[in-house]
Amino acid sequence: MADGPVLAQLHFGREDAERDVTEGLLLRGGFLPNAAYRGALSGRKMLIIGRKGSGKSAICMQLMADGPGGHRGGKVLVTPDEAAGEEIRRFELQGLPGDSAKALIWRYVFAVHAARHLVGHAKDAHGKRPDSVKALGRFLKQNGEEAGGGGRPAQGARRLQTTSLSLGALGVQASVDLAQPPSEGARAARQLDVVEQGVVRAFADLGCDGSAHAPLLLMVDQLEQVWSAEPDSNSMVIGLLLAAKHTASLYGRSVRLLLFLRADIYDSLSFGEGDKFHGDELRITWTEQALRDLALARAQASVGEELTEEQLWKELFPESVGGEEIASHLFRRCLPRPRDAIQFLNACQEKAWLEHQRDRITEADVEQAGRQFSEWKLKDLTSEYLVAHPFLRNLFPLFQNTGYVVTRAALARRFEAATETLHLDFPAYAHALTLSGVIDVLYGVGFLGVRRGNGVVFADDLPVQPQETEFHVHACFRAALGATSPLDLRPYEPQFAGARIASGNYSLAASGSSSLNRDDRLLLQLVRSCHSVISQAERAVELTRAVRDEITEQVNRVRDDAGRIPPGAAESVGVDADEYVLVAAHYFTTLAAQLLAGGLDDSTGVGDVAHRLEEEARRLRRSVGGAYGSSGNSAGA
Repeated sequence: MADGPVLAQLHFGREDAERDVTEGLLLRGGFLPNAAYRGALSGRKMLIIGRKGSGKSAICMQLMADGPGGHRGGKVLVTPDEAAGEEIRRFELQGLPGDSAKALIWRYVFAVHAARHLVGHAKDAHGKRPDSVKALGRFLKQNGEEAGGGGRPAQGARRLQTTSLSLGALGVQASVDLAQPPSEGARAARQLDVVEQGVVRAFADLGCDGSAHAPLLLMVDQLEQVWSAEPDSNSMVIGLLLAAKHTASLYGRSVRLLLFLRADIYDSLSFGEGDKFHGDELRITWTEQALRDLALARAQASVGEELTEEQLWKELFPESVGGEEIASHLFRRCLPRPRDAIQFLNACQEKAWLEHQRDRITEADVEQAGRQFSEWKLKDLTSEYLVAHPFLRNLFPLFQNTGYVVTRAALARRFEAATETLHLDFPAYAHALTLSGVIDVLYGVGFLGVRRGNGVVFADDLPVQPQETEFHVHACFRAALGATSPLDLRPYEPQFAGARIASGNYSLAASGSSSLNRDDRLLLQLVRSCHSVISQAERAVELTRAVRDEITEQVNRVRDDAGRIPPGAAESVGVDADEYVLVAAHYFTTLAAQLLAGGLDDSTGVGDVAHRLEEEARRLRRSVGGAYGSSGNSAGA
């Protein structure tokens, strides 16, 4: 391992793949090959789809790298800037629908990049330049498209809209051979066909059909930088898909296409040929185990390969946080993607080393980093979907300072109170700002999960069904929202701290009595009532485990507090047993009301638990001596 404290050297990398490559971590072993990478490298998939931060650019950077893990043939990365994106979005041709017109621009971009590659590749790899390659070189020069000469899509767009694309080098005189087509679209298509056929001839003359060497790899990434949720932006992306399909078919094994697309962009598209791309799709998914493997690989890349998994999770990190195994605690609070995991892990390291100069991370460091991370992610979610769902941030107050389990009925009440304001602030989205629309959006972005069977599913392919009624805020966002418990249950405040017992300030004679007095019987009845409620909660097998645990935890606090009062010594330690039991009974009544108000489906058994709480509250009041308050004091009110 590196010299100095290991924790000081520990680093899980940068959030963006470009800086990871620059600093070398990604290439030193910090990249974890996954199914998406293998599919991209093998050439069997053309569309790599994933959420922001899921590792699309990391795959792209790895393929661009020289050496192990990189693509062995020629490679070109296309990342449109805003100016180019604007030109493509605005591009139109009379006689062609918008998608088809924009496909011509992308086809031209691919053809130009292929021509540039061939001009350099012919001399370097084949030692010859056939006439077809020389013709491509003249074409690039005449149109200002030679390597280093620009080649922006904007230039091609303007030329394709007119007859100014110089094709003489390819044996075609535009003024004569292309004068007859009846429309702009037909004329542009004819010009482009000439360019593409010139590229096809050059590949054939060089024998670059993928058998002698790896094909040219054309990749498009970071399209989200020039995308907006407008029809012309969607048309730009559809045009890219159509162009990629055409290009892959035209050049055969000589060229491979890879498009890296954000899932929300791809899923928003709707076009007639969309079903033809399903076989080309590969969606990036991350499991908890994959994130564990990624964390270890990046840790080893920073401090040395001899670092073991046990050392990482038991020596550098605490073994558990709040009773939960450390890796599960960390990755359950991340959206399942590398960027989130990297940020959270680095935040833990920085809390421990940079802020406190510790040589290992403590539970407190993880908890503090978790609160900061949760705030980051809530803001990041807003930014990620600002274009598609600008109202997203305004939905978060519906979940603040309450339980993270919410039912459709409870959400309906909250949403009804906010509907008018939301519609006034976002009139263009009023059609989507319905209860079902909001649930679909929050589920789609990973903010809400839906209860299915005994588990909770987040952002699954199956959308939320009308009969599904229970939703959970993702653990990633709970700390920032103040929604850290499953239900908004008022915690039980212990009435007896046991300080007088600890100091020995109570009567030993009283505590040594072998017979139960009235106070003892009241307190024993309270403990029995607690056991009865806990037993009822355990029988509610359809109740979410987190909710059942929360109910049990609060009732156990009542039981444990009563259990600390020494037998026969209630009065000696300052406990008025009547008042004590009435306060506990009142808490049971309050707890029952909160459970019923939470809106959980009664089929879960929550109603039975609430009714048992009410029944035990009545029993306790009767044991004190009658109706609630009849003891003459109002301490429990």
